[in-house]
Amino acid sequence: MNLLLRSVQIIDKASPWNGQIKDIRVEDNRIAEIGENLSAAGMDVVEGNNCCISPGWLDMRVASRDPGFEHKEDLDSVRQAAMQGGFTEIVLLPNSQPVVDSKDTLNYVRQRRRQSPVCVHVAAAVTKHAAGTDFTEMIDLHTAGAVAFTDGDNPIQHADIFLKTLLYLRPMNALLINRPEDKQLTLFGQMNEGLTSTLLGLKGMPPLAEEMMLTRDLNLLKYILEQTTEPATLPLLHISLVSTARSVELIREAKKQGLPVSCEVAAHQLVYHDEALLTFDTNLKVNPPFRKVADIQALRDGLVDGTIDCVVSDHCPHDEESKNLEFDHAEFGITGLETVFALLTMHSGLSVESIVEKLTSEPRRILRLPALSIAEGQTANFTFFDPAKEWTYTKSASKAINSPFLGKTLKGHVSGVLNQGHIRWFGQPS
Repeated sequence: MNLLLRSVQIIDKASPWNGQIKDIRVEDNRIAEIGENLSAAGMDVVEGNNCCISPGWLDMRVASRDPGFEHKEDLDSVRQAAMQGGFTEIVLLPNSQPVVDSKDTLNYVRQRRRQSPVCVHVAAAVTKHAAGTDFTEMIDLHTAGAVAFTDGDNPIQHADIFLKTLLYLRPMNALLINRPEDKQLTLFGQMNEGLTSTLLGLKGMPPLAEEMMLTRDLNLLKYILEQTTEPATLPLLHISLVSTARSVELIREAKKQGLPVSCEVAAHQLVYHDEALLTFDTNLKVNPPFRKVADIQALRDGLVDGTIDCVVSDHCPHDEESKNLEFDHAEFGITGLETVFALLTMHSGLSVESIVEKLTSEPRRILRLPALSIAEGQTANFTFFDPAKEWTYTKSASKAINSPFLGKTLKGHVSGVLNQGHIRWFGQPS
């Protein structure tokens, strides 16, 4: 690829060109030169018209459903949705059929698709079938390319399993991702426990179910660190889908104590609170559920002060038959890849620079992936976007349409992506 990007605004705190409008010349998938009025001889030219460019975005929590549930989403359609959302890299959960608990399944999911700018990483299961009982061959899976370990949609309930997983992974400098939820406390739950759930006659899912398990996880992490004098420089435990104010405070306290922990929030958790479910819209049925207004504010504060390290889509595609049902029979989850940036622009309270950081350098640091920056000699892995542009989300590139944002006008538009020698535009920069 020989490409000249003309007049693009660089958004990257790690770049010496941050905030400046420059030309970027790309040769052989690397940034060859950054400057002004660069020669276009022998180059394909794209007029950026001052659109923003950053290192390619990475989503740490995506469900692809492939293999096993390809009618909901497959590896090609999830890449299409990721591109539309501005993501050049995604981490897939292991909850397929079969579960990603062997090297064969891992290699199938990791296979590179030609002509795609989206790189797929895979988080392998901690336990066989993600059932929470017998361990997988984590060393073999790590060697085969698993970027992290998690039972994904199934939080680890057994304290001994959780503790031993941390002990196994630490010598490998590998990451455990866990969503804190006491499944006994949320059994048959449909939404956040509170006044609204009582009014609707729906079984509630108390914040305590998240906070108790988070307390357990942090205490067990602290326990194993007390057994060694070797400092941990990177997060050993990543808390997935934080949703309550108390959870944010617990993680803030843990970080002050020096525990190697990181966490994330789903973009949609910044938008809705539990009263939105008064409409019984099954597209708003998610897990963890939408909480209270005070919880949303705590999540936003956690993003601003750095307690919450990164933001994910929690892309959870379902077919019509799984969502177009009575509320208590519908599946949990929304499709989120295509709306993350807009929701952050509209609801996070973060600057554009900080939004980019939550989607680029922070998830890469947590996952032990090489750092990216827009500088000469670096790999050409870009996302193009316009934070001020309004657009209407009328159609999804995903196979699924279980999104409460379809038909809505949003602010913050992705213009295109470039990675692995391939570029895709969703309307030329304007």
